[in-house]
Amino acid sequence: MRDRKKKDDNLLSMTSRRDNFFVRFIKAGRRKLTVMFIPHSEEKVVNIQISLFTLVFSGVFVLALLGAFFWFSTHYTGNRQQLMASRSNLRNSEASLEVVREEIDSLMKVAGSFNETLSKTLTSLGIDSSANESLARSQGDLSDFVNMIETDSNSNNEVGDLKKLRMSLDNSIEPLNEITDVLLSQKALLTDIPTLWPLKGVRGRVTNPYGPAIHPFTGEWYLHKGLDLGYGMGQPIVATANGKVTLVDYEKNGFGHYMVIQHKYGFDTKYAHMQNIYVKEGQEVKQGDVIGTMGNSGLSDGPHLHYEVRIGSQVLDPAKFINMTDNAYEVIKWTIEEYK
Repeated sequence: MRDRKKKDDNLLSMTSRRDNFFVRFIKAGRRKLTVMFIPHSEEKVVNIQISLFTLVFSGVFVLALLGAFFWFSTHYTGNRQQLMASRSNLRNSEASLEVVREEIDSLMKVAGSFNETLSKTLTSLGIDSSANESLARSQGDLSDFVNMIETDSNSNNEVGDLKKLRMSLDNSIEPLNEITDVLLSQKALLTDIPTLWPLKGVRGRVTNPYGPAIHPFTGEWYLHKGLDLGYGMGQPIVATANGKVTLVDYEKNGFGHYMVIQHKYGFDTKYAHMQNIYVKEGQEVKQGDVIGTMGNSGLSDGPHLHYEVRIGSQVLDPAKFINMTDNAYEVIKWTIEEYK
């Protein structure tokens, strides 16, 4: 019983002390403080009474207000710096975009020139160029459509130009493939007819062109049925077209060592006054194969190659066929003028 009573007394004592503390705290907080404002004139003194609680609350409020001000000020400064950086990046992006626009514009001009050249090429090769013309019309329609849907963003113009360029490239693939097929077929044709210069790696000199000429030994006029090309003993001679060797022979008072190759489409070529012949009758040769060397055999007044082109029994001017593949004909023309 005594212990229980003692505990109750202690509990009451603690409650009493706690109550006394709060009472003293409240009383202290309610104490009035007088704040005096004394003007320089000292005519009238302003007294303001304020409790300690109010003063503490006001101080906390002012400190909170100052903290909020500094926080917002710092945050605003950071945002302003970010905004300035964003504006700078935007200006740089606009400058880069302008460069891109100029490049796209130049690219579109080049594409237009390409399409125009492609159309002319198709026409010259006899290929229908209506696909390219429809492409140009579709590009115009697309441009009108892009202008109709244009918004505040100028990117639609660039996107439209890139779409037109893509369409141009896509539609150019088929015509280019057709051109490739034509060129390949022509290349195959040009390897089957005598269009190659007969001297390997050199032009040489036309010492006697095709046509009427004075015979170097008899001094009489006669029809020179080929080209005489001079360079030097041992100069490699090549087949001017794909074909088959039909004749290898020797004439002491004529062509000397000579040979004949038969080609497609009724063509035959003759190579005469040779020093050496590297092929045999019945042998297949390709255009550009070395078939022998230049010499001075037979009835000849110096090292040269006598080269003829025939269709059946008809003798033709070899220069007309050589002109199909390179500028050798210009050399022949210049030499003929000099020869005359």
